[in-house]
Amino acid sequence: MQTLPYVLPAAAASLAYLNGRLAISYDWALLSSYISAITSSIIHEYRDDINLFNILESHAHSSRASHPWIIHHGRSWTYAQAYEITKKYGNWLVSKGVQKDEVVAVDFMNSEVFVWVWFGLWSVGAKPAFINYNLTGKPLLHTIRTSSARLVLVDENGRAKFSEEVMKEHGFVAKPIDADVPKRRQVQYRFDNDPNMAPLVLRKHIRSTPTQKQQKGSKSEQQPRKLEILFFDQGLEDYIMSLESTRPPDSLRNAQKLHDMAMLIYTSGTTGLPKPAVMSWGKANLGAKFVANWVPLMKTDIMYTPMPLYHSSASVLGICSTLRAGSTIHISRKFSHKTFWPEVRSSGATIIHYVGETCRYLLAAPKSPLDKAHKVRAAFGNGLRPDVWEPFKERFGISTIYEFYAATESPSGIWNRSTNAFSAGAIGRNGTLATILMGPSLAIVRMDPDSEPPSPLRSPKSGLCQIAAYDEPGELLYKLDPSNPGRKFQGYFGNASATNSKILRDVKRKGDAYFRTGDLMRWDKEGRWWFVDRIGDTFRWKAENVSTAEVADVLGKHDTVEEANVYGVLVPKHDGRAGCAAVVLKSSTESKARAEKDRTPHPHPQTLKSLATHLKHSLPSFAVPLFLRITKNIHTTGTNKQQKHIFQSHGISVPKVEESGDVLFWLRGDTYEKFTVRDWERIEGGGVKL
Repeated sequence: MQTLPYVLPAAAASLAYLNGRLAISYDWALLSSYISAITSSIIHEYRDDINLFNILESHAHSSRASHPWIIHHGRSWTYAQAYEITKKYGNWLVSKGVQKDEVVAVDFMNSEVFVWVWFGLWSVGAKPAFINYNLTGKPLLHTIRTSSARLVLVDENGRAKFSEEVMKEHGFVAKPIDADVPKRRQVQYRFDNDPNMAPLVLRKHIRSTPTQKQQKGSKSEQQPRKLEILFFDQGLEDYIMSLESTRPPDSLRNAQKLHDMAMLIYTSGTTGLPKPAVMSWGKANLGAKFVANWVPLMKTDIMYTPMPLYHSSASVLGICSTLRAGSTIHISRKFSHKTFWPEVRSSGATIIHYVGETCRYLLAAPKSPLDKAHKVRAAFGNGLRPDVWEPFKERFGISTIYEFYAATESPSGIWNRSTNAFSAGAIGRNGTLATILMGPSLAIVRMDPDSEPPSPLRSPKSGLCQIAAYDEPGELLYKLDPSNPGRKFQGYFGNASATNSKILRDVKRKGDAYFRTGDLMRWDKEGRWWFVDRIGDTFRWKAENVSTAEVADVLGKHDTVEEANVYGVLVPKHDGRAGCAAVVLKSSTESKARAEKDRTPHPHPQTLKSLATHLKHSLPSFAVPLFLRITKNIHTTGTNKQQKHIFQSHGISVPKVEESGDVLFWLRGDTYEKFTVRDWERIEGGGVKL
């Protein structure tokens, strides 16, 4: 007994050492949250109440009834109030002929009405298709067609996008309007069956991924249908609120399975037209419950999100996660660095939600004495760049970053709870236990740098993929059931070819199947996952692979750079692609004066020299951008993800670059100098070798 005072501290020290080395407590939080979420989903499927409207109903009839769920624009709605309103919207939708399993397109900016429409559709067993409210013209009509919706519900602010002139331009002709709905709220269109355009199709009773027959389209399905568009003005909202809040029967929501479709959420469209990804009930329930457990979301927590609800990060991991936790979410109409912190403070938010370059924009705003005057304990989201990570935490006094990597169509995700510098900048982290249990479901495979499109390297003998070593970049893959990939990966609605293109077989053994993320990753021996680049964004120069993400991170650490977008450009008489960086410089009195005078951004010569020195010092010679495009704005999606295709289409064409108001420079010796038409002609004539 006398030795006990010495044994206990030694044992505690040993346990602490093992915990630190093996990350046991870290893994326990991750794995227990995952197991709990899986178990909960299976139980709800067994009880036939997997529809998340049922969770809202249970809160409305519990001690959470009077607790706020939604905050927006200075108002709040409790779980009980949200439940009653949702039922009214459900009854109205039934009066409009909406049926169980029907897809209805929803084109709304963030608002409480978005939530009422969404959960109103779920209450009657219908499936919402979330439309990016930034889309217009061809991309907008494309998303509606690919959803199969006959009914489109539109925010009043979106009325101009559906004018008769616009619709006629894209093959739609106005039809007579029903007498029971005021003309100013309703527009109906008949789709002209132009053989060059896919017909609008109404699919009924679709609960999961379309069958092969449905994806190809049967003869009966190819008949054009009317498209009804309803605009939500105040009059319509008031009318719906005057209706009875009768509870829709369970029969409208039952007979749903984990792999069945809950809603359609479109890809961001960074490289082309958006594709409708099937968000299954399994993913919606699992993701929401996992986040609620892992963060964890306490009932007293308030999550603030300015991210668009048409994206899965804000809808599934924001709205649905707070619903599963019984906590509160404050939704802002849209992101603005001017309103972000005032809204966070006014609501008393404890968690802020970000996507893409959100944190960089907040960091670029002028400093304020109120930067740390808030109740925020954590930031949750995806896409926080390594060069912004620690400066953001330090400036705004945020102790924990909950970073994740996932995609709407992806069967799984990677998670990183970061409280110190150890995993700062990583998209995910696993300890020893999580690696043992979850490692077999993941793979990073080497890529063939010379293939087009990029494809994995395979062993000449076995034909199987070559698995990347630690710290070696490769494409991240998630394991699927080879006999039934649709159990975990429901794919793209009505697009079998796009779905099949994401499945890779014969990876580790003959006959297996994996989901292709399309992203290059590396995994280190400490269990940290690092994002390298999007496949297709990495380019070849001087027989070397250049990671655009790596170059952008280095540029972001320069004192004068506010934001950078890196891409490869074709150069006459040269193989591969040369590096080019579109750069937004931090504003200064001098640069503003020069820009106003010349109407184009002109950096100081010392800035150009400093950038060249910084890049040469921080990057291998082949990765240093040979061209700089000084611009005022970086093109982004609605979720603050950078788009490269516009810059890439301009290449190093001086007329195209300058027509857009930008200025192009090229590396000459130890500095960047202005690139002119004469310089381009010299390169084209073979007089300059880069």
